[in-house]
Amino acid sequence: MNALEVAIARKSYPRERGELVAIEGLDFTVRQGQFACIVGPSGCGKTTLLSIIAGLDRDYQGVVSRNGRNLGMVFQTPRLMPWLSARENVRLAIDPPPRAPGRAEEMLAEMQLEPFLDAFPRQLSGGQQRRVALARAFVNAPDLLLLDEQFLSLDAPTAQHLRELLLSLWARRRPTILFVTHDLREALSLGDRVLFLTAGPARLALDLPLDLPRPRHPDDATIEAMRVRLLESHPDLLRGLTAGGAAESAA
Repeated sequence: MNALEVAIARKSYPRERGELVAIEGLDFTVRQGQFACIVGPSGCGKTTLLSIIAGLDRDYQGVVSRNGRNLGMVFQTPRLMPWLSARENVRLAIDPPPRAPGRAEEMLAEMQLEPFLDAFPRQLSGGQQRRVALARAFVNAPDLLLLDEQFLSLDAPTAQHLRELLLSLWARRRPTILFVTHDLREALSLGDRVLFLTAGPARLALDLPLDLPRPRHPDDATIEAMRVRLLESHPDLLRGLTAGGAAESAA
């Protein structure tokens, strides 16, 4: 069963002269329970795509169909309410709150944040704030979870710890995940499948299934070997992507 069907004929933004076409002719489906990564160079329309799928942007030509009622989304920044504690930030997302006693605390415990239930965002590290945001996204048991470069700008050990927490939650709860990144190693280590987008206007350039055993680490030899093969076979497609924070060269 497909959890998500995307057929975007055109998405554009008005400009002083003409328009900027962000997405054009982009079609793909994602199966129920699949962990799919979206990869593409900066500015290619990845965040715009997530906004359309989430229903935040309806000004486009095409059709997006979601199978399932609950949607969770985690943005590039945690977007926590600074005047609310970690517990209260997660409770804020519960619908309806009176029917879910203890659910926020349970999710924060799964994110290893029990000692910080009543801490405010300013008292939390960047990684802890990201964990609160993940707990908030998972608290309503989403059928589809959208993540936009969730681990961008974190140090490598913190980012890997959060990847492991995310994979653990996904393995137990099995939502469908669409994870946007421009880090090729991250995509190869996380996904069941990687969808590569072209530079804007975004189109699907390569749909890569991944049949690699789990657990995986971005620095595994198998991940590096696959990354090298992709760079050799698709140098133009992958130009501008990052691996470990450095720009790839296709020279």
